[in-house]
Amino acid sequence: MSMVHASSGRLKPASPLLRAEPAIVAGIASATLPDSRVDWHALVADYDRIRDLIEQTIPGFEHYNQRIRQPGGFRMPLAATERQWLTPTGKATFSVFRGVREDVTFDDCQVLRLVTLRSHDQYNTTIYALDDRYRGVFGRRDVLFMNAGDMARLGVEHGDVVDIVSAMPGHDGVLANITVVAFNIAPGAVGAYYPEANVLIPLDYSDKQSGTPSYKSAPVRIRHRPQGE
Repeated sequence: MSMVHASSGRLKPASPLLRAEPAIVAGIASATLPDSRVDWHALVADYDRIRDLIEQTIPGFEHYNQRIRQPGGFRMPLAATERQWLTPTGKATFSVFRGVREDVTFDDCQVLRLVTLRSHDQYNTTIYALDDRYRGVFGRRDVLFMNAGDMARLGVEHGDVVDIVSAMPGHDGVLANITVVAFNIAPGAVGAYYPEANVLIPLDYSDKQSGTPSYKSAPVRIRHRPQGE
């Protein structure tokens, strides 16, 4: 863990118009911040320039461009792995979590809690293939992982095709034509892949302190689809 190593694409681009992720980000930034002091397109033209800025910003990346070219890369310093606690007391500090239902609660037993997931063949929102050996799903991503008890309670069977509907008040997001997969997931919880399931997350449903979208506890309902659809 904490290893940083170089990688490069091996496949022929699907189109000459296909852009790398840094180019997409730079294009968004330059369009959104026309008076920015950052030369976004210059950064994309030479990734060494991006690494130079990372070196100036994040501890542990000293001499980044030189070290990344070493076979095997390098390991970032992580004090906790050395049992060094960088706290005022010199000891590990634990925070008490108040629970997953601290914000929005529902009395409706039909409401489930959605957790969005990424597959094995996925890095963040980049999907490289349709296989997920973590969960035994291959060749597809249009699935909903459900607890067997919830399936029985809601009258859903393994292989049924359903719609996932947002249960947040004022939000009408729907992820349609999703196949139910029986899975060892906690009762009351369901799982689906992102970014496909992002449509079920309201933009204003976020953590009050960090502002992070609440992708791990979104209230949803399962809607049966009429036969033949």
